[in-house]
Amino acid sequence: MGLYLIATFPSRNYDINQYPALKEYLLTFGQQKLAQTGEKNINGILNNNARKKTNNEWFETQDSINYWEDFSKPKIMYPNMTKYMPFYYDEKGFYQNDKSFMITGEHVSFLTAFLNSSLFKFCFSNSFPELQGGTRELRKIFFDKIPVIKVSDEVNTVFKRAVTEIQNSYSKEQAIHIDNMIFDLYNLSDEERKLIGYIEIE
Repeated sequence: MGLYLIATFPSRNYDINQYPALKEYLLTFGQQKLAQTGEKNINGILNNNARKKTNNEWFETQDSINYWEDFSKPKIMYPNMTKYMPFYYDEKGFYQNDKSFMITGEHVSFLTAFLNSSLFKFCFSNSFPELQGGTRELRKIFFDKIPVIKVSDEVNTVFKRAVTEIQNSYSKEQAIHIDNMIFDLYNLSDEERKLIGYIEIE
């Protein structure tokens, strides 16, 4: 039996009356609680609260999620806070929750490799604020300051193969190989490569 996710985004402009079975199911939770009025203590019951106040319909999500189509695009997925610097290349259309972010656009295969590289960790890991316990906050405002070279479609295709392979079966040798590919693109000298070395995922 298949499983389905009900996601009635306001940006889709659904008419709930066209889906009577779905409407009936959602109403089992109580329309007053689903309504986005911010009302407190419904029917005099303490903590029986409606959702926060918005202009959306009772059956819709609170966020308009205008970017919903981006989930189906090739993208980079990463956590908002982490002790590590993991970036995952996805072209399977995975969805994610509010504890993670995604990057879409051109040449995201190469960008995935760059963000996972020793060069990125060596030069830019301190660009992200360190929180308690060594956790770092990976927010967009900090990425915006990081320069990344532009690559061709052909170069991106090469990195796509390398990134897909290492995600399917990780090895240190593959990670070092990708590091060297990045070093070559940035024309690093032997001395610079030696200084950076190989930096694990931390």
